[in-house]
Amino acid sequence: MRTFLGDLGLLRDRRFTLLLSARTISMLGSSFAPVALAFGILELPGATATTLSVVLTAEALPMVLFMLFGGVLADRLPRQRVMMVGEWVNALAFFALGAMMLSGWTPLFGMATAAACSGVAMAVLYPALTGIIPEVVPADRLQTGNALLGLGANVSRVAGAVLGGGTVVLVGGGWALAVSGALFAVAGLLLAALRLTPAERASGPAQSVLSDLREGWREFSSRQWIWVVVAQFSVLVMALQAGHGVLGPLMAKESLGGAPAWSAFLAGEAIGTIAGVFVSLRVRPRRPILVGTLLCLPSALPYFLLGAEAPLWASVLAAFGLGVCFDVFGVLWQTTMQREVPAESLSRVASYDALGSLMFGPLGLLLAAPAAAVIGPQAALTACGVLIVLSTCAALLSPAVRNLRAPMPEPVSS
Repeated sequence: MRTFLGDLGLLRDRRFTLLLSARTISMLGSSFAPVALAFGILELPGATATTLSVVLTAEALPMVLFMLFGGVLADRLPRQRVMMVGEWVNALAFFALGAMMLSGWTPLFGMATAAACSGVAMAVLYPALTGIIPEVVPADRLQTGNALLGLGANVSRVAGAVLGGGTVVLVGGGWALAVSGALFAVAGLLLAALRLTPAERASGPAQSVLSDLREGWREFSSRQWIWVVVAQFSVLVMALQAGHGVLGPLMAKESLGGAPAWSAFLAGEAIGTIAGVFVSLRVRPRRPILVGTLLCLPSALPYFLLGAEAPLWASVLAAFGLGVCFDVFGVLWQTTMQREVPAESLSRVASYDALGSLMFGPLGLLLAAPAAAVIGPQAALTACGVLIVLSTCAALLSPAVRNLRAPMPEPVSS
């Protein structure tokens, strides 16, 4: 039987510790960034919500548009170097944003360009990260490695949101953005120290980017369990974006006590993601995709409770459960992809996964406000819960989702 001490033995591996440190520090920078960017821009003379929207859109669009290219890049080149360059591009982008705000020279085009560079960096970082983990972590410890990386990322999200807000209050948005840039730079230095032996790539004539994308699509589409769950998440994320981004805060403002109530809801979810790491270190289901998909069902409960105007404590408790379930799902999903998809195609498959899962998210944000105006926020939140349940039940109809089996449980390691 595995123990927590046995799981933590992975921390004795220098390469994994460097990757974990780099990922944790990078996520801390990413968590600093939204607070620093939002308040830094809104504090500028003459800035409006539209100014912030333009800059955020300039960051989000390249992240979506370049995601598939990021997968190709990470499958062609050493993933360690791709991640290192991505972190340093992120650092330069946020140093530039911080310098503009501190100097008082803040042209919208300049800020949007720096934000776009950050979006491109994020587009190459995610596929490379998914692919590099099996290069660092032994095959029998993949789930443990993914869980520990998730623990560092989740703690950083919570800490970054708190520390980012405090830094903005104490020294202003410009300096907070510079801190984000410094964190990304440190993450890049840690990745530079990783010094992995480049993974072998399939030999053959050089291919075009389009050919690489077609090969990645074949690997993605040939595995029913992958594309079915990605299709499920395209609907699920749309509902989550609507509920978390617009409808939940609106409901909190109208009947739960405003911002403090919504902060409590988000805190419950954040604590749940940290607790979920410890659950994911323990569970070793024989059918990981079936279990992971079933764990999506409880994510509808917070929306049903908010829609029914249940007591705040009940919604916060449900948000905690959502955090636990999503974290366990994420570890099972990543581990199964890393085991089942060939290493030379893993980053491209991860990029199709990310693109497909996130593509309807903006639509959820766009439709949330009209839905609240037409049917009311309570009914709209209930509709979000129904969408989550229906999309999850549809995914469970797939035999590949129900029947994919994992290898035998990992042996005890000291």
